Amino acid sequence: MTPAPLAARLSVPSGPLFFPVTAFGPDGSLRLDAYRAHVRRGVEAGAAAVFACCGTGEFHALTPEEFEACVEAAVEETAGRVPVVAGAGYGTALAVRYARTAERAGADGLLAMPPYLVVAGQEGLLRHYRELASATALPVVVYQRDNAVFTPGTVADLARTDGIIGLKDGLGDLDLMQRIVSAVRTGVPGDFLYFNGLPTAEQTQLAYRAIGVPLYSSAVFCFAPEIALAFHAALASGDDRTVHRLLDGFYRPFVELRAQGRGFAVSLVKAGVRLRGLDVGEVRPPLHEPSEDQVKQLAQLIERGHALLEEAE
Repeated sequence: MTPAPLAARLSVPSGPLFFPVTAFGPDGSLRLDAYRAHVRRGVEAGAAAVFACCGTGEFHALTPEEFEACVEAAVEETAGRVPVVAGAGYGTALAVRYARTAERAGADGLLAMPPYLVVAGQEGLLRHYRELASATALPVVVYQRDNAVFTPGTVADLARTDGIIGLKDGLGDLDLMQRIVSAVRTGVPGDFLYFNGLPTAEQTQLAYRAIGVPLYSSAVFCFAPEIALAFHAALASGDDRTVHRLLDGFYRPFVELRAQGRGFAVSLVKAGVRLRGLDVGEVRPPLHEPSEDQVKQLAQLIERGHALLEEAE
């Protein structure tokens, strides 16, 4: 049986969207065996999709060869059970190169990162993403954050572009997102996907869902899949008591811990994966590791999260 198109497979996910970390050895080299195990565990735990080599996967720190190896490994480990979406970024020429590499490696779609360094106008951004979308047959989700922030009109133009199927928001401007959703809904026929892409998206998903953004990425799923799955199920079923219990007792304290260091949206998650017994190594520079005390706090917080699940049962 031919798998349904990516947009259909992502529109009503059966579980969290999984953004695996990339595993490195003590010398900083790529460890594909640990990466494969991480992806495999995530799929077996109930991930609805694997987003390989994206922000949590340190896309910025990977060589093109490492990128291709990781995407190939993710495709092999998922074996078609869930879609694999690969990151693509930098300037237009390099973004196209990464997109074609991902297509060759067997990915089902692309998450288009912001262009490197420059702060471009809307016309230039639109041209960049249109060229990226036309470079392969892979559907593209555009990632809004940092230097890639769009007006509602630009997002409507992106939604009219063949190959672009959605927008992931990492900016957090709910007023802007509401206007984007409205502009696309009233001006573009057909469905367009929206994702909450803020770090620890569960913390803001109640608000995003209320404005028409039903999908979200889950970094917590990397190291505490039971907690992420429980939250996802509670949100989907309208179990507000469990949602609030996890927000108050786990997610808010985790966000406060994450805020103690720049780049902790990645390095703290990677520390969490190591706490679960899988040696995925440290982050690559320019990111840095949390302190021993911060890792201890994370371990205690994970224990608290599991205790909350036991209390709910």
